[in-house]
Amino acid sequence: MVSPRSVWVMSQEEKPILAIRIRGPARVRPEIEDTLGYLRLRKVHNARVIKLTSDVRGMIMRAKDYITWGPIDENTATLLISKRGRIPGNEMLTDDYVRKNSSYKSIDAFAKALVAGTADISDMEGLKPVFRLTPPKKGFRGKRNLPVGMGGVTGDRGQAINELAQRMI
Repeated sequence: MVSPRSVWVMSQEEKPILAIRIRGPARVRPEIEDTLGYLRLRKVHNARVIKLTSDVRGMIMRAKDYITWGPIDENTATLLISKRGRIPGNEMLTDDYVRKNSSYKSIDAFAKALVAGTADISDMEGLKPVFRLTPPKKGFRGKRNLPVGMGGVTGDRGQAINELAQRMI
Protein backbone atom coordinates (compact mmCIF):
# COMPACT_ATOMS: atom_id res chain seq x y z
CA MET A 1 0.00 0.00 0.00
CA VAL A 2 1.22 3.49 -0.84
CA SER A 3 1.17 5.99 1.98
CA PRO A 4 -0.57 9.31 1.26
CA ARG A 5 2.62 11.23 2.03
CA SER A 6 4.60 9.50 -0.73
CA VAL A 7 2.12 10.32 -3.49
CA TRP A 8 2.69 13.72 -5.03
CA VAL A 9 0.08 15.08 -7.40
CA MET A 10 1.11 18.07 -9.44
CA SER A 11 -0.46 20.01 -12.25
CA GLN A 12 0.79 19.36 -15.77
CA GLU A 13 2.62 22.64 -15.99
CA GLU A 14 5.28 23.52 -13.50
CA LYS A 15 4.57 27.09 -12.45
CA PRO A 16 7.53 29.39 -11.91
CA ILE A 17 7.92 30.86 -8.46
CA LEU A 18 10.05 33.64 -7.06
CA ALA A 19 12.15 32.58 -4.06
CA ILE A 20 13.94 35.19 -1.93
CA ARG A 21 16.39 34.46 0.88
CA ILE A 22 15.41 36.43 3.98
CA ARG A 23 17.64 35.22 6.80
CA GLY A 24 21.42 35.20 6.96
CA PRO A 25 24.00 32.48 7.63
CA ALA A 26 24.15 32.70 11.43
CA ARG A 27 23.25 29.45 13.22
CA VAL A 28 22.08 27.65 10.07
CA ARG A 29 22.38 23.87 10.11
CA PRO A 30 24.84 22.62 7.47
CA GLU A 31 22.23 20.56 5.60
CA ILE A 32 19.97 23.61 5.26
CA GLU A 33 22.92 25.76 4.14
CA ASP A 34 23.66 23.10 1.50
CA THR A 35 20.02 23.18 0.37
CA LEU A 36 20.14 26.97 0.06
CA GLY A 37 23.32 26.53 -1.98
CA TYR A 38 21.55 24.08 -4.31
CA LEU A 39 18.82 26.69 -4.77
CA ARG A 40 21.62 29.25 -5.40
CA LEU A 41 20.32 31.45 -2.60
CA ARG A 42 23.66 31.86 -0.86
CA LYS A 43 23.29 35.47 0.35
CA VAL A 44 20.56 37.50 2.03
CA HIS A 45 18.19 39.25 -0.41
CA ASN A 46 19.19 37.01 -3.32
CA ALA A 47 16.24 35.98 -5.47
CA ARG A 48 15.64 33.33 -8.12
CA VAL A 49 12.86 32.43 -10.49
CA ILE A 50 12.51 28.64 -10.28
CA LYS A 51 10.12 26.16 -11.89
CA LEU A 52 8.29 24.38 -9.08
CA THR A 53 9.11 20.70 -9.63
CA SER A 54 8.72 18.09 -6.92
CA ASP A 55 12.49 18.18 -6.25
CA VAL A 56 12.49 21.96 -5.90
CA ARG A 57 9.41 21.81 -3.68
CA GLY A 58 11.25 19.45 -1.32
CA MET A 59 14.24 21.79 -1.15
CA ILE A 60 11.99 24.77 -0.50
CA MET A 61 10.18 22.92 2.29
CA ARG A 62 13.54 22.12 3.90
CA ALA A 63 14.67 25.77 3.73
CA LYS A 64 11.26 27.29 4.50
CA ASP A 65 12.49 29.03 7.65
CA TYR A 66 15.09 31.02 5.69
CA ILE A 67 13.30 31.98 2.48
CA THR A 68 9.98 33.31 1.25
CA TRP A 69 8.36 32.36 -2.03
CA GLY A 70 5.26 32.61 -4.17
CA PRO A 71 4.07 32.62 -7.80
CA ILE A 72 5.56 35.47 -9.81
CA ASP A 73 3.37 37.70 -11.99
CA GLU A 74 4.25 39.27 -15.33
CA ASN A 75 4.74 42.83 -14.04
CA THR A 76 7.14 41.72 -11.31
CA ALA A 77 9.06 39.47 -13.72
CA THR A 78 9.50 42.35 -16.17
CA LEU A 79 10.72 44.70 -13.42
CA LEU A 80 13.03 42.07 -11.95
CA ILE A 81 14.66 41.15 -15.25
CA SER A 82 14.97 44.69 -16.60
CA LYS A 83 16.29 46.34 -13.42
CA ARG A 84 18.15 43.51 -11.68
CA GLY A 85 19.05 41.15 -14.54
CA ARG A 86 22.81 41.00 -15.02
CA ILE A 87 25.02 39.62 -17.79
CA PRO A 88 28.78 38.89 -17.67
CA GLY A 89 30.76 41.94 -16.62
CA ASN A 90 27.95 42.88 -14.20
CA GLU A 91 26.21 44.85 -16.96
CA MET A 92 22.46 45.37 -17.07
CA LEU A 93 20.34 43.28 -19.39
CA THR A 94 19.09 45.22 -22.44
CA ASP A 95 16.60 44.54 -25.21
CA ASP A 96 19.48 44.41 -27.71
CA TYR A 97 21.20 41.69 -25.69
CA VAL A 98 17.92 39.74 -25.49
CA ARG A 99 17.45 39.95 -29.28
CA LYS A 100 21.02 38.79 -29.99
CA ASN A 101 21.24 35.96 -27.44
CA SER A 102 17.77 34.42 -27.42
CA SER A 103 14.71 33.84 -29.54
CA TYR A 104 12.79 36.63 -27.79
CA LYS A 105 12.37 40.15 -29.15
CA SER A 106 12.42 42.06 -25.86
CA ILE A 107 12.67 41.77 -22.10
CA ASP A 108 8.86 41.99 -21.89
CA ALA A 109 8.42 39.02 -24.23
CA PHE A 110 10.97 37.00 -22.27
CA ALA A 111 9.27 37.87 -18.95
CA LYS A 112 5.87 36.89 -20.35
CA ALA A 113 7.25 33.51 -21.50
CA LEU A 114 8.97 33.03 -18.14
CA VAL A 115 5.73 33.56 -16.21
CA ALA A 116 3.81 31.31 -18.60
CA GLY A 117 6.30 28.53 -17.91
CA THR A 118 7.48 28.18 -21.51
CA ALA A 119 10.88 29.79 -20.86
CA ASP A 120 13.55 29.41 -18.23
CA ILE A 121 16.27 31.78 -17.04
CA SER A 122 18.81 29.43 -18.62
CA ASP A 123 17.22 30.07 -22.06
CA MET A 124 18.87 33.49 -22.03
CA GLU A 125 22.54 32.91 -22.75
CA GLY A 126 24.73 34.72 -20.24
CA LEU A 127 21.95 35.89 -17.91
CA LYS A 128 22.95 35.32 -14.29
CA PRO A 129 20.36 33.12 -12.52
CA VAL A 130 20.46 35.05 -9.23
CA PHE A 131 18.99 38.53 -8.82
CA ARG A 132 20.58 40.68 -6.10
CA LEU A 133 17.87 42.73 -4.41
CA THR A 134 17.94 45.48 -1.79
CA PRO A 135 16.15 45.38 1.58
CA PRO A 136 12.47 46.26 1.08
CA LYS A 137 11.38 49.87 1.28
CA LYS A 138 9.53 50.46 4.56
CA GLY A 139 10.83 47.14 5.91
CA PHE A 140 9.50 43.62 5.96
CA ARG A 141 6.45 44.43 8.12
CA GLY A 142 6.96 41.37 10.28
CA LYS A 143 9.49 39.37 12.25
CA ARG A 144 12.12 37.80 10.03
CA ASN A 145 12.25 34.56 12.02
CA LEU A 146 8.53 33.74 12.02
CA PRO A 147 6.41 32.25 9.22
CA VAL A 148 3.95 34.41 7.30
CA GLY A 149 0.95 32.81 9.03
CA MET A 150 2.21 33.97 12.44
CA GLY A 151 2.87 37.56 11.37
CA GLY A 152 6.38 36.89 10.15
CA VAL A 153 8.18 37.02 6.83
CA THR A 154 9.38 33.51 5.89
CA GLY A 155 7.39 30.83 4.10
CA ASP A 156 4.83 30.73 1.30
CA ARG A 157 3.40 34.20 0.65
CA GLY A 158 1.25 33.42 -2.34
CA GLN A 159 0.63 36.46 -4.55
CA ALA A 160 1.98 38.81 -1.84
CA ILE A 161 5.51 37.88 -2.97
CA ASN A 162 5.04 40.27 -5.90
CA GLU A 163 4.40 43.26 -3.64
CA LEU A 164 7.46 42.42 -1.53
CA ALA A 165 9.65 41.89 -4.60
CA GLN A 166 8.60 45.22 -6.11
CA ARG A 167 9.62 46.97 -2.88
CA MET A 168 12.99 45.18 -3.03
CA ILE A 169 13.72 45.96 -6.69
